[in-house]
Amino acid sequence: MTPEKKKRRQLRNLALLSLLLLLVGGTFAFQAFNQRAINDRIRENSVGGRTHDYYNRDTENKDVFVENFGDVEIMVRIRLSEFMEIQRGGTTGFEPLVPGTTRDDVDSWTIMRPAANDLNTRTGASVAFNRYSRLTFGWERAGQDAPWFMPTFNHDNTDLMTAAAGHARDWIAGGGATDAVTDGATHPGDGTDAYWSSGDDFDNSGGTWPGETITNDAAQNLQQDRAPMTIDQWYALPAADKTGNFWVIDSRTGWAYWANTLQSGQATSYLIDAAEMAAAAGNIPGQYYYGIHVDSQLISSDQTQEFLTLEADGTIPHIHLSLLLQAITTKDDGNPGVFEDSQPEDFNFSAMAPGRVFTMAGEQYRYLENMGSGNHMIIRNRAIPNTTFAQEEDGLTSWFDGLDPAVQDRVQPVADDFVTGTVPYADVTFDGLGPRWIPNNLDNFPEVEADVTRVDTGGTSRAFSLSLADVTRLSGSGRAFPNHAERVGSGDTWWRLRTPGSATAGWHINNNAIIGGEMTVVRNNFVRGDGGLRPAIIIR
Repeated sequence: MTPEKKKRRQLRNLALLSLLLLLVGGTFAFQAFNQRAINDRIRENSVGGRTHDYYNRDTENKDVFVENFGDVEIMVRIRLSEFMEIQRGGTTGFEPLVPGTTRDDVDSWTIMRPAANDLNTRTGASVAFNRYSRLTFGWERAGQDAPWFMPTFNHDNTDLMTAAAGHARDWIAGGGATDAVTDGATHPGDGTDAYWSSGDDFDNSGGTWPGETITNDAAQNLQQDRAPMTIDQWYALPAADKTGNFWVIDSRTGWAYWANTLQSGQATSYLIDAAEMAAAAGNIPGQYYYGIHVDSQLISSDQTQEFLTLEADGTIPHIHLSLLLQAITTKDDGNPGVFEDSQPEDFNFSAMAPGRVFTMAGEQYRYLENMGSGNHMIIRNRAIPNTTFAQEEDGLTSWFDGLDPAVQDRVQPVADDFVTGTVPYADVTFDGLGPRWIPNNLDNFPEVEADVTRVDTGGTSRAFSLSLADVTRLSGSGRAFPNHAERVGSGDTWWRLRTPGSATAGWHINNNAIIGGEMTVVRNNFVRGDGGLRPAIIIR
């Protein structure tokens, strides 16, 4: 390059540099149109669980638990029913221990129902088995970790077959056999205690057992946090101990609930660890047959209402069952737990589902409904006992005056006087599953039908009793009172409504031991320690 060309090149570079400096030092407008990005996926979550039943009649070992082989957490319950018949020496036929039960009809077998505060003592019709059979609940060995199991090979979540090992017989594979001989095993193992251990595996490539032709490694059951217990014993636990890895049995229905959601890949601890015959069975002069039927129900955690329906014989679940299920699942709505006593500002009521139970400033409530405009109706979860109809207004005022000021400050006004109307007990007809569930003819009684509680800015911030019309619209699937049991106050308490049935009686929600939660009528002067006044408020 000649010196002249070099000089011109340098001058041009300096000119460009000067121009760039001018641009950087000035101001300019910035526009970026249509910056776009997409992150997407399609994924199908598999929901699946399998009940395991490992049984050996020679050793009397019986291990019952549930495995979650899917991708989504599940809720688990199991129920045991028993059957026994005896052919005494010199007779030609068997006689069932419980009249009306038959060996071939497992639906007739007697549900194992424990005493309210003693899991090891049967009650009701199942009391007859106390003499002959001993069930060992839970699994605990001093100084030992949780036992091991072989995961199911059967990952078909539409298949109702259990993982039955040893002398256990799956109901489907065994054809429903109840002869103590037919083979209905669907899973490897001989059913003896501690058959599987760390490092074991099983090659199912030959398709020996139902399911995938793969090799599984032994896995470990969850260590139980505490021994199985009745739901009454559960209710007495401290709030911090009410959920965890343990079983809780509803003494009314016999269903045993896992007190936690069961996560993917987990298996519960044992519900029972042995089923042994007592000495009285060995002393029977003749033959006997004894069997245990294991029924299980596994659902996703957003379907808990399925566990709160009436039993086929009309039995309602235990009054504490809703609290147990809510304690397990309500952690997902972002609010404090059912038993976690918190201040009003800690709650997001808009995130609550109808029927959600919570504890606020020393009182436990049930969430009734979102009324819009930031207003929410709630009710004391347990009725105040020993109050008559004549004491209602004084009782409501006294209860409201005793509330924490932080709660009082949020209570919205309602009408000072409600126009309730009157409807006799015999004039109301009902729809729905179970007796006296939802009135279907309140339109024949306009004043009664119109008595629906609302915010009334011309009224007073106070507590009130619900009307017959209120409870009607709040009852049903997906509502605050989805079934009979959920209408009964906590602690199995009945409660008064503000709607009169006559000059001397008023409507109430009963707590009948068989079918509670009915809408019926009680005398105005009736007083008893298991129910009475149940105050409600509208909170903002």
